[in-house]
Formats: sequence, structure tokens, C-alpha cells
Amino acid sequence: MRFEARAVIIKSIMKANFTEINSTEQLNELFEKSNEKPIVLFKHSTTCPISAGVHEEISNADADINIVIMQKARNVSDEIARRTGIRHESPQAIVLKDEKVIYHASHYDVTAEDVEKRSEVRG
Repeated sequence: MRFEARAVIIKSIMKANFTEINSTEQLNELFEKSNEKPIVLFKHSTTCPISAGVHEEISNADADINIVIMQKARNVSDEIARRTGIRHESPQAIVLKDEKVIYHASHYDVTAEDVEKRSEVRG
């Protein structure tokens, strides 16, 4: 099977809609949007096997997930920690509502069910 076909199959299995966040400007917009609806942030390391497993788990959430890839956007992760007061971990999921944290978990405590429950389900 060609790579493109595998990518389509994997995408059709995943429920989550991932958007990569690379700048503090994008992060600022997400904090503002959290005044309208819950916003999911997911810190992910592409070199960590635990993070890979949690990424697979969170992919099952029927939610819009804003992913911060640590190797590309450490400054964004640092800003999340500064603004929320939550110490950085990876993998880590944080849900914001009204610019405040309503959920956070790291490592194997991150579940698709928890993220989905605390976020708005896409329609």
C-alpha cells in the first residue's frame, strides 16, 4: 500500500481534528477563543514513545485539538506554562474555557474520553 493511501486510512480512523500551533500569536488567539468555547491544547514530543502512545489515544477524541510539537515550538509551551501556572510536561493536555484551565493531565492520565467530555464536540 502506498504511503498516501495509508495516510488517508489513518486520517479516516482518527476522530480528532489537529491544528499545529507554532507561535505565541496563535496561542493568544486561542486564549481569546476560549471565551466562546473550550479550547484543547496538546503538548507532544515527536521523540518520546509515551507521547506517541498518548497522541494515538487523544486522536480518538471527537474534538478540535491544538497541538504544540515540542521540537518546533518550545517557546509556545513555555508561554502556556507561564499563562496557566501549570508546569510543563510532555505529553500534556490542557483545556481552556474563559481563558482559565478547566482540565489538565499528562502522560498516561490523558484520555480521549476526558478531553472529549471537557471540550465541545464538533458538529
